[in-house]
Amino acid sequence: MTIKNYAPLWGNTLPFELFCANVKEAGYDGVEMDLPLENKQRDNLLAILKDHDLELIGQYFQSFETKPKALLDAYERYLNHLLAAEPVLINCQTGKDYFDFEDNLPLFQLADRLSKESGIPITHETHRGKCLYSAPVAKKYFENLPDLRICLDISHWCNVHESLLEDQKEVVDLAISRTDHIHSRVGHAEGPQVNDPRAPEWEEALSAHLNWWDKVVQLHKANNRDLTINTEFGPFPYMPTLPFSEMPIANQWDINVYMMNLLKDRYNI
Repeated sequence: MTIKNYAPLWGNTLPFELFCANVKEAGYDGVEMDLPLENKQRDNLLAILKDHDLELIGQYFQSFETKPKALLDAYERYLNHLLAAEPVLINCQTGKDYFDFEDNLPLFQLADRLSKESGIPITHETHRGKCLYSAPVAKKYFENLPDLRICLDISHWCNVHESLLEDQKEVVDLAISRTDHIHSRVGHAEGPQVNDPRAPEWEEALSAHLNWWDKVVQLHKANNRDLTINTEFGPFPYMPTLPFSEMPIANQWDINVYMMNLLKDRYNI
């Protein structure tokens, strides 16, 4: 069983080659990112990743369509685009929170078929605004889709349910049992991202997330399943800024590297 760590491209403002050099130097195994639809641009980015010996987790978040059929068509096009790059995994912010179960279901069925055909795992993220935005809604998908595997970004559920989920242990444990990928961002009752997980005022929130991630790791070790982790603390507006100046109150890169090293030490990676 191996655990690999990935840096988010989200929030990067550096030239991609310099970003990749920093990612490699920091000790990450790869990058989680979307890919431009223009083939030349995509191939250039993939070549830079390869030059720095970095793996790719493909990222789908572009659920901009407001009608189920249009979203399904766009979803298929973009998943095939990502699959052509042969990533180690694709992580999807699948569907819409305002679609009915029957309208979201074909998205999961499509992803499952493409994953089986390609041999590339596809996970579905517990993200606000998407299918799996809340614990009780996700439970319905888990109960109806026994092969559904997820990216556990439980920070979103903390925000949605305005708690550290103390009263939803059964569903949280069910989600943990379906997890193959983690976004190791720490949320809290009033937001999907604490301003700095190193600050003592966030000790309770950090401890809750660590306990959830510990359970994922324990399950993967018991079943000899590999696990991937993306340290996904984000930029503004996830990162609070000072009024009027838009100056972030903490450093996104430093926090993500801190989280990676914290989990490496915790799990003896």
